[in-house]
Amino acid sequence: VQLQASGGGLVQAGGSLRLSCLASGFIFDKYAIGWFRQAPGKEREGVSFIGSADGNPDYVDSVKGRFTISVDKSKNTVYLRMNSLKPEDTAVYYCAARGLWFGLSCPETIEYTSWGQGTQVTVSS
Repeated sequence: VQLQASGGGLVQAGGSLRLSCLASGFIFDKYAIGWFRQAPGKEREGVSFIGSADGNPDYVDSVKGRFTISVDKSKNTVYLRMNSLKPEDTAVYYCAARGLWFGLSCPETIEYTSWGQGTQVTVSS
């Protein structure tokens, strides 16, 4: 399985970006997909999660109402739509995947088995 994240860039505050994560070789059945971010000097933070058990997305409080995670199985791609971006959203964003996930809740970070290389998002004020 290989995950390739893309779509990052430099955007002004209030702007939007859509991140993509192409999951080559990943079977979208009984899965968990997560988006994480890591800002300089800070720990990696889970941003959003979606699993096959119920398909209900979950978000960290700081992005609720602004970010949307979605899965396009036909393209083996996971998206993170980010609207109303703020300078504090600046970070490297990573996608992660876990197959054979039957749970309703988000896996622990260490339970994800595949990670993308990260894509930089920079939000200027």
